[in-house]
Amino acid sequence: MNDLFLGFDTSCYTSSVSCVDSDSIIHDGRVLLDVSAGERGLRQSDAVFQHTRNLSKLVPDLFAGADGSNARAIGVSGRPSGRQDSYMPVFLSGKTVAYSIGAALNIPVYEFTHQQGHIRAALVGNDQLIGSRFIAFHLSGGTSDMLIVDEEFNIDRIGGTTDITAGQLVDRLGVKMGLRFPAGKELEKLAIHGKRNSDLILPSCVRGLQCSFSGVETKAAGYLDKGADCSDIALSVYDCIARTLAKLVINAKSSLGISSFLFAGGVASSSILRSMLSVRLSNQKVDLAFSAPKLSSDNAVGIALLAMDQYGKSNSF
Repeated sequence: MNDLFLGFDTSCYTSSVSCVDSDSIIHDGRVLLDVSAGERGLRQSDAVFQHTRNLSKLVPDLFAGADGSNARAIGVSGRPSGRQDSYMPVFLSGKTVAYSIGAALNIPVYEFTHQQGHIRAALVGNDQLIGSRFIAFHLSGGTSDMLIVDEEFNIDRIGGTTDITAGQLVDRLGVKMGLRFPAGKELEKLAIHGKRNSDLILPSCVRGLQCSFSGVETKAAGYLDKGADCSDIALSVYDCIARTLAKLVINAKSSLGISSFLFAGGVASSSILRSMLSVRLSNQKVDLAFSAPKLSSDNAVGIALLAMDQYGKSNSF
């Protein structure tokens, strides 16, 4: 049997465990954290409790399908991103389990960021980008970052939102419409039935490689308060996000000379957003790559793959 590599990720809204080898994804287990109706998130203490409960089920399921004697290394997300002040208590849940299993199996544990995991997972099926320099968008409930990724997989933030994220825009408006948090999938269902209305166009605020969504939220909320159709507003929201991302892509290509772009994160899983973005950039001579829909939302697959990559580097001769 091939060498196995384990991954653990405990983000704000998903408990995830994974096992991979050099050929495939052996196991991908996830449980969404429970957010009460009408709420727009969880307190960190509540999330930590739910992760602890979820991992007690996810870990046995992981080892039911993966022989621990063949595990060679473990990866775990230790913090949200590479920023110096990046920290959230939720990631301690995964770290505790990962280091405990690592000690029991006597194998190394490598720490990565949640963001690195998203970008690595998005490279599955996009092998042409591995070992090259490209720009990645990490679009989720907590992040709307524009990142430059070099040939050695070093990641640096070069732009993105200056206020709320694209995911927060989607979730806040979705909850205002009465949808459950996180609201992305349900808002997209509404958007599919929406009609384009010139009176409901939302502003796209982009300056260089920076964007803003707080004004968009205010404008859309105002339309809803005036009785605008939820489906039409949902369509307008995705159209605004697509226009914003398209402008950022064009500006990045112009200023940095890079034409390869990778889109990762839960917001990037939206089929309607992908379609809108592809149409808007069809004449710009850029290469757009999207993470597999199943690997767009929070998962530990990317973390397990990073552990495999790191183990290979550490044991190469």
